[in-house]
Amino acid sequence: MKELTKEQQAELERQISLYQNGVVETIPENELRDKVERSIQTGMPLKIKLGLDPTAPDVHLGHTVVLNKLKQFQENGHIIQLIIGDFTGKIGDPTGKSTVRKQLTDEDVKVNAQTYFEQFGRVLDMEKVELFYNSEWLTPLNLEDVIRLSSSITVARLIERNDFSNRIATGKPISLHEFFYPLMQGYDSVALESDIELGGTDQHFNVLMGRHLQEHYGKEKQVVMLLPLLEGLDGVDKMSKSKHNYIGIDEPPNEIFGKTMSIPDELIVKYFNLVTDLPLEEKQKISAGLADETLHPRDAKVRLARTIVSMFHGEEAAAAAVEHFQTVFQKGALPEDIPSVEWKGASEVAIIELLVGLGMQSSKSEARRMIKNGGIRIDGEKVLDTEMLVSVTDGIIVQVGKRKFVRVKV
Repeated sequence: MKELTKEQQAELERQISLYQNGVVETIPENELRDKVERSIQTGMPLKIKLGLDPTAPDVHLGHTVVLNKLKQFQENGHIIQLIIGDFTGKIGDPTGKSTVRKQLTDEDVKVNAQTYFEQFGRVLDMEKVELFYNSEWLTPLNLEDVIRLSSSITVARLIERNDFSNRIATGKPISLHEFFYPLMQGYDSVALESDIELGGTDQHFNVLMGRHLQEHYGKEKQVVMLLPLLEGLDGVDKMSKSKHNYIGIDEPPNEIFGKTMSIPDELIVKYFNLVTDLPLEEKQKISAGLADETLHPRDAKVRLARTIVSMFHGEEAAAAAVEHFQTVFQKGALPEDIPSVEWKGASEVAIIELLVGLGMQSSKSEARRMIKNGGIRIDGEKVLDTEMLVSVTDGIIVQVGKRKFVRVKV
């Protein structure tokens, strides 16, 4: 390649800094630089791949980590290749699983994929995204093709995966079709001749398979970029709906704002880097301010929460969420827009029955746990007794945690 002009060199450094921000590992870094440099010189966009098995379509902030990275590439003119694994989804990704995954039906895949499209549009310009279903190239493979594909890797290499080796060690079964999952995912990169593939650190084995198979089939090898898994509100476990430590992108603005304000201080910079669309320079400024203590963590969280709400609900909703938070939590007042819920039960009821009946807790065990943690109030008074009887009168206010309020209508 010809030597870059000063302007091209500056553009190369800008893009590389942007793409590498927040990434755990790039394999290999020199090839990423080479691909971006070639793109700048030739004007040909790179093809950036993300594979999806549509098994859990409710998107939360943890999912947006990789979407925000895709958005950075998209905004610089590169092509986003979203692959819906309608074929591989029927196998089920064994990553992190201790048992055989349930195989999805065609109808499951169709419904979940549509939900993904709608929610991804909150982050990406879907009109500029290339959408693929991997059944397009995987279904036509005949047995000879599959044997050729499977000959590219040894069984010993496959069982190096922690999830497989752990199941072997504990005597749990592995079905033969599960070994084909990483091969099928890797073959997606062969079919689309992807330049770069993104994935979480838990996808290390699968995304490297694409690079391995491209070489096997005589294609230019893709670069792999691994992104961190985002810790949830507890600051410990990966964000997950099953762990109840998530922030859903479709949640109400006040809920998103309040949840964001509750994250541990040590995660502020990580959240700014991974889930917001602020310019890199602004993120670096915030990080520096927290480090030298010229920026208070509380103020940084307000900025973070407002930014996240604005991304998914707009600036007007974000401003209202700030005002709501200050009114309810900083000034100790009740919110003006407390929803009313009609109560048709007994006039005197156990607190646990009331919480479940009002839909404020999903189960009696969850309600009991919340009471023990001091998270329930009736008309502002903290409930400490899990066996307490409540006299249900018109207009009483039930509060769960810091963000849920209900005015009971009798």
